[in-house]
Amino acid sequence: MTDFDAIDALLAEARQEVPLPPVEERRALREELNVSRAQLAKVLNVSASTVGGWESGREPGGEVREKYAYFLDGARTKLAAAVGDTADDVTDLEVDHGVEDMTGREEEAGPADEAGLDEAGLDEVDVLAEPRPCVLCGHPARHQVEGFPQHLDPADCEPAKGPTPAPEEAPRGPATGGSAARDGVKVVPVGRRVRPADTPDLIGSAVAAALEQHSGDMEAATAALVKRAIPDAMALLDDTRKGGRYDVVAHPWLPDILRKQSARGADQIWEARPKWTRPELPPGEHEVTALDVNGAYLSALKTHLPIGQLEHSDDGDHDRRRAGVHLITPPDWDHDAYLPNPLGSRDEAGPLWVTEPTLRLLLRLAGPRYGLCDPPEIHESWTSGATENLLEKFRIALKDARDRAIAEDDMVTLEYVKAMYSKFVSTMGESNYNRELYRTDWMHLIRSQAFVNLWWKAHRAYDEGLTVVRAMGTDELHVAGDWRAVFAEGRGVTEVKVKDTYLVGTDAANG
Repeated sequence: MTDFDAIDALLAEARQEVPLPPVEERRALREELNVSRAQLAKVLNVSASTVGGWESGREPGGEVREKYAYFLDGARTKLAAAVGDTADDVTDLEVDHGVEDMTGREEEAGPADEAGLDEAGLDEVDVLAEPRPCVLCGHPARHQVEGFPQHLDPADCEPAKGPTPAPEEAPRGPATGGSAARDGVKVVPVGRRVRPADTPDLIGSAVAAALEQHSGDMEAATAALVKRAIPDAMALLDDTRKGGRYDVVAHPWLPDILRKQSARGADQIWEARPKWTRPELPPGEHEVTALDVNGAYLSALKTHLPIGQLEHSDDGDHDRRRAGVHLITPPDWDHDAYLPNPLGSRDEAGPLWVTEPTLRLLLRLAGPRYGLCDPPEIHESWTSGATENLLEKFRIALKDARDRAIAEDDMVTLEYVKAMYSKFVSTMGESNYNRELYRTDWMHLIRSQAFVNLWWKAHRAYDEGLTVVRAMGTDELHVAGDWRAVFAEGRGVTEVKVKDTYLVGTDAANG
């Protein structure tokens, strides 16, 4: 073979690398198709963190680059076709309803955008190359939050107003008085949307129907309501999610760490349930009050919950815009003499899988404000984009019903509501009683948030000069000292009530 033959052979084998879209476009293409990093990584035979690296600036090479380019090109083609269909629909809508053309208008960041970003909190906001229908109102939107196209300014999210009816078309009442038709439909704000003020009260209607069915027998009505608490809770969740930012994914794929290891076993997630007793009290006799924290699981519904399918990462970083479970090596805890360990009662040392609330608690305690421990070492994580308000309307509906029941001494409604939120939390994992929602990760996170809330109450008691004696589960805190100067007494979810009072100390033992 001559040198020229060798050069010809080399040129024949040489290939230019397949071009890829700009870095900022790669993630947008994937997310607009609602494809997770984990899903894409699986078909490309790489890790989810590798896909994340490509979307952050790293470049793939070789055969996997060609496969990645093939996916991105196909995604672009599919989305372009979808945008074409949407543009036709938008044109028809504009013709029918007189909607002002928004596709050519340049939007500058102003007070409205800032308000929208404040409401979104830490949600990730992207500018769309082409307008897409808002998930809340259906009109063209130029932004997306966590992959969902929507208007940032609620004023832009109002439905288009049609032509004003001619006077003869408007129904009129008698000349001497008004009419319900002329007054219109009274509405109340619900998130970004409004709904009729006379929307049925699902909880109140269910209680009234049960009492009527059982001829006013409160005990029988309560038993019937508690029995149907799970499906009723799911119906209430669906009702409160109307107009919400995100769809609730009922049955996402979950990693093996969130699956039971055996039929009667547990998964690998540590919830940090406390079962702590102060090892020693100061000399003398102490009056200890066992306090009961009201609505522990109800309050814990406000926690950072992952919206979509969990994705794997092993970079050791914590992104506050995401939530999930994390494999960590926890720090040493040197304050067990007066405060419970944030990890609860754990006998074994070494790495373990913890939830988002537990990790955030440890990171906060390691910060400069408290300095109670070293930061935990994060080895790997399964997380998704998150929001703290995913179940907020659901929580408020239950809280309001609970408050009304207490004010009216309505024990039927109170027991019904308590069953709804407690069973909702306990059955959203691998349960035969709730087939509608399968989010084991949410179950662990909500439970852990309840434990974290109890820990902070213990810390507050200690910080205010009380002696913390015990911390149990999610709702039991034993303290010595003037606790009424620290905690409000009552039955509200921000209050505590007395569960027991007892004496501990030398004099009590002698007595």
